[in-house]
Amino acid sequence: MATILLVEDDEMNRDMLRRRLVKRDFSVITAEDGVKAIAAAQAQAPDLILLDMSLPLKDGWQTAGELKADAQTAAIPIIALTAHAMDGDRQRALAAGCDDYDTKPVDFKRLLVKIQAHLDAGA
Repeated sequence: MATILLVEDDEMNRDMLRRRLVKRDFSVITAEDGVKAIAAAQAQAPDLILLDMSLPLKDGWQTAGELKADAQTAAIPIIALTAHAMDGDRQRALAAGCDDYDTKPVDFKRLLVKIQAHLDAGA
């Protein structure tokens, strides 16, 4: 069973996505800000991180950069989840250290395909 760290500050979005992932047999750890996300990633070594980019305390851009700069968490794939869907936002997320990018509102089937592709690549 793969473990996913879900980083989302909106409680309703976090709960909805967590429940849907659990139904697909993922173990899910949650964090509501970038500071807690980094601590959770270091402590629990998830297989993949779903990272909202608009977070309090430390936004997703900074969080992704710090996770990728840390040897302990650098290899964990990060999928950016963001309502930012303008030209260049995907490239900005990838430049920040994310391995993939998906837009909100979340298309769960599309997101599952991306999650599985990253998990398979790391297996």
